Parts: sequence; C-alpha cells; structure tokens
Amino acid sequence: MASSETSSTLIGALWSVDAGTTRLEKLFRITVLALAGTALLAISAQISVPMWPVPMTMQTFAVVLIGAAYGWRLGGATVALYLAEGAMGLPVFANAGSVASLVGPTAGYLFAFVAAAAAVGALVEKGWGRSLFKTTLAMTLGTAMIFAGGVAWLSTFTGVEKALFVGMYPFLVGGAVKIALAVAVLPMAWKLVGKIRK
Repeated sequence: MASSETSSTLIGALWSVDAGTTRLEKLFRITVLALAGTALLAISAQISVPMWPVPMTMQTFAVVLIGAAYGWRLGGATVALYLAEGAMGLPVFANAGSVASLVGPTAGYLFAFVAAAAAVGALVEKGWGRSLFKTTLAMTLGTAMIFAGGVAWLSTFTGVEKALFVGMYPFLVGGAVKIALAVAVLPMAWKLVGKIRK
C-alpha cells in the first residue's frame, strides 16, 4: 500500500513508495531527492538582485516549490540539509556559505525556509495543491513565514522599523511574483506527471 504522500504530492505521484519498497530503495530515493532539492536551492540562491542587507534571490520560490512537491517531511528535511551544506562551507547561499551566514543578518530567513517548506508541504498533503485558491494561500503562507522569521531576526540588528524597510517592504512585489510563478508551475508539473504515468 502506498503512503499518503503518493497521491498528494508531486514526488509521491512520480516516484512512489509502497509496502514492497526495501529500506535501501527508500534511502536511495530520499538521498537523490534531497540532493536534487538542495541543488535547486543552491542554484536559486545565485539568481539574485544585490540589495543590502538582504539580497533578493529566487530561494523563496524554490523553498515553497520544494515543500509543495516533496511534502512536509522530505521538504523540511531537504531545506535543513541545505542549511547544513552551507554551514559546512559549501557555496550554496547567496553569499557563498559559512556558519557566519547562519548567525548573521539573513539567518532568520534561512531558518524560516525550513518551517516554510514544511508548512507548505503539510498543506499540500491535505489537498491544498490541487486548487488554485488553496495553492495560492499555501504559497502565500510559506512566503509570509519566511518574511516573519527573517524580519524578526534582522530586527535584532537594525530595530523593527528598519528591518521592515530593508528586509520586507522592498521584496513584497518580488515575493508576489514568485508566489504567482510557483502557483503557475505546480499545475503544469501535475499535468506533466500525469502524462509520464500514462
């Protein structure tokens, strides 16, 4: 019997796990998907518009999309692995990678990525990925969580008012565009998966 993830997430529909799947096969699947997700996040971090103190990247788009495609467990774990890669010094963040990135002004955004991916994944697993309205709500919630975590941490460096002006307001339009893009990509991906499974 397939897991509940199979029918509710893209990756579950594309590469399912059932009762006959061995532990080694499950581990291989998780490893491949997690590494592919962290690679997507690393690439999205390099697509950026330089701004101070927070560069505008495509990471929030990748985070909510990974959550929606992978579900809450694998989505959250993939983003956590991404942070671990950065902490080890791999050049995966917008400003390369180091432990310093996880304690500096942008750390709140990075840690909020994990919660956002898990939250979007949980909502999609509850059926929010099949309706345009609910998908938009899920993506908006995930993006809002990233802003909230980022601004809350940034405010410890700059104060709340400045954190909002430098860490959220300039990114609202870009955030809306990325939400719209994620909402557009998800149904297209479901159609592609449907064709592959035929």
